[in-house]
Parts: sequence; C-alpha cells; structure tokens
Amino acid sequence: MSVGDPMTPVLPSFSARRNLREEIIETLRAAVISGQLRPGVVYSAPSLAEQFGVSSTPVREAMLDLVREGLVEAVRNKGFRVTELSEQDLDDITHLRALIEIPTVRRIAEAGVDPAVIERLRPLAAGIEDAARRQDLIAHVAIDMEFHLTLLGLTGNSYLVETVRSLRSRSRIYGLSILAAHDQLVPSSHEHAELLDLIEAGDADGAEELMRRHMGHVRGIWAGESGAQQH
Repeated sequence: MSVGDPMTPVLPSFSARRNLREEIIETLRAAVISGQLRPGVVYSAPSLAEQFGVSSTPVREAMLDLVREGLVEAVRNKGFRVTELSEQDLDDITHLRALIEIPTVRRIAEAGVDPAVIERLRPLAAGIEDAARRQDLIAHVAIDMEFHLTLLGLTGNSYLVETVRSLRSRSRIYGLSILAAHDQLVPSSHEHAELLDLIEAGDADGAEELMRRHMGHVRGIWAGESGAQQH
C-alpha cells in the first residue's frame, strides 16, 4: 500500500522518541481502536514504517504483538489486516467493561485518593482534551487509555488493570471522527477532568454516574458508524 493512498493513516514520526518499540505499539493500537487503521485494508510494515520515519523492523515487531493481542491478523507475503468485530462483539466488550470499570471507579472515590495523585492525573485529562481540540484521534485514544488504566491502577489490582487494558484494546470507536467533525469530542473529553473533581471530593455517587454516562458513549456513536445516534 503506497503512502499516497487515501486509506493510508496519518501517523506521527518517532525518529527521536525514547522507547521506540513501545511508542509504536501504543500508537498502532490506538490507530486500530480509533479506526485510523481500517478493517479490510492490508497494511504493510514498510509503508507504515515510512509514515513513522523509522525502519520496518520495529513496526513489523509491533504488528506481530498486535497479532498476539488479536487486534490484527497476518496476511502472508502482504502485511497485516485489522480484525473485524461484529456488533455483538462490541456489545459484549462494552458490557464487560461496564461491569468492571463503573463499580471500580465508585470504590476508588469511596476509598479516597491522595490529592497529589489526582494532580498527577490532571495532565492526562488535559492531554485528552487537547488532542480532541486538535482532532488528533490517535493521541486522544492513547492518552485516554493511559488515563483510565492509571486511575484503575489505584486499586492495586494488576489483574483488573490488565483485563481492562485487553478489553479496551479490542474496542472500536470509529465514531470519534464524527464527534470531532461536529465539535462534540471536546465536551465529552472534559468528562475526565470532571471525574477527577468528583473523586477528589469523595463523591462516589457522582463519580459512578459520570462513569456510567462516559461509558455510554462507547456503545453510542463511538462504537460504530452505521445507525449510531449521539447520546
């Protein structure tokens, strides 16, 4: 697939980045989740590497990691194709996430969080909003993932965090581009800062309700393109 192809995603250059492989994995994962890498399209490691401004080897290794995660499948002698998800798959993933994330956020608010920890999370919340304003969907998804996993990590339960990481990685929120185009991505992104305010105030009911509403976006317009309605 050529770089000039309209289906080629616009990816950032990582020529000067630290932890190059992990940066590439996180970015490719976010590109799959956000729909910047599309199901049914075969992407070659060299073409993606040219977008990143790096050699093919770390990109190929990163894509193989995503194969193991079930996000993409290898196409012999051609490259990699994003795994298709059905509407039922999205429903099941979102249901499981809700069962875990909503009550966990409530427990975190009930237990109380050190204000210093809240302040460390605020730059991530601000970063999600900034990416929304710039309509950088890949950065938006990557920072959103970091925010929520860091928040859930306050439970000290690594199994819970890894389970949610896997479920979030398998999600698809192709409607992000629709929200961005209609100037609706920034308001929903601001919910992260609001959630921190509620947790800091010890408002467990408010945090639970906001998290429920926040996750409602996933299976509304965020989860797919056909027939979706804005919440």
